[in-house]
Amino acid sequence: MLREIPWSIGRGFLMGAADIVPGVSGGTVALVLGIYQRLVASIRAGSSALGRLIRFDLPGFRRWLGVVEWSFLLPLLGGILLAVIALAGLIERLLHDYPIEMAALFLGLIAGSIVIVWQLLTKRDVVRIGIMVAVGLTVFFLLGLREGTSEETVGQLAEPELWAFFVAGAIAICAMILPGVSGSFLLVMLGMYGPVLGAVNDRDVGTLLVFLIGATVGLALFSQGLHWALREHYNSMMAILIGLMVGSVRVLWPWPDGLNTTSLGTPDRKVGSALVIAVLACAVVLAINALAKRAEHRTTTDEVDELQS
Repeated sequence: MLREIPWSIGRGFLMGAADIVPGVSGGTVALVLGIYQRLVASIRAGSSALGRLIRFDLPGFRRWLGVVEWSFLLPLLGGILLAVIALAGLIERLLHDYPIEMAALFLGLIAGSIVIVWQLLTKRDVVRIGIMVAVGLTVFFLLGLREGTSEETVGQLAEPELWAFFVAGAIAICAMILPGVSGSFLLVMLGMYGPVLGAVNDRDVGTLLVFLIGATVGLALFSQGLHWALREHYNSMMAILIGLMVGSVRVLWPWPDGLNTTSLGTPDRKVGSALVIAVLACAVVLAINALAKRAEHRTTTDEVDELQS
């Protein structure tokens, strides 16, 4: 167990780095690293414990707390927080100064992720392919309804009601475990990124508390449904996740101005460097996935050996 903690911190760091970027989700990284279902299961167990506590079912509360993989989840969350603190400013500057190169980088990361999730499918039939195409086209179309991806290009609500913060928190938090879309991007699309950021800067505790309550409720409900769907309809859910990532390519297409717009243009500048960066990023994702599988296998083998000794 203790040997997994550094791995979990590293995985969380990668997830946090992804969550900073519009169009990239920490859930995508969790899929690449092979920890997606463990993450969903632990979040679902935590939400079940919270539900038991609300009903004053203390035995059930303790039982579900015991199901949560704390040695996996807490270091993972710590790594996410560390990445947000350490990398937010750097990535923001890079997105501003090198929009095409950064878009190509994330496009390559998503392309590699799609390959990996495709390999996770155990059924590649007409139904699953149809689900991928339908979800991908839907997301691609919906993303095109907004021309920009930042609060400067997308109109933000001036003075939203408190219930809007609750709804925004419930929707945005789902991006934590849903590959293809980032929470910050969802807030921008909802027109709530500016108001939420303003509440943070103004230290508006009451508004932020409503937002966090919404996030908690949204994550609890969504994790329950997602856990059930992965258990009962695994291949269809994997197909949906692939469709989400394919559709998000609209945000990640490098031209005309990187991740700052959902408009699509023909490659007209820095084509060679963008192509090289995308290919290298895709290769890195595939290599990380291979290393993660090897590490997971080694950890499992060591645990079996300890049990037998």
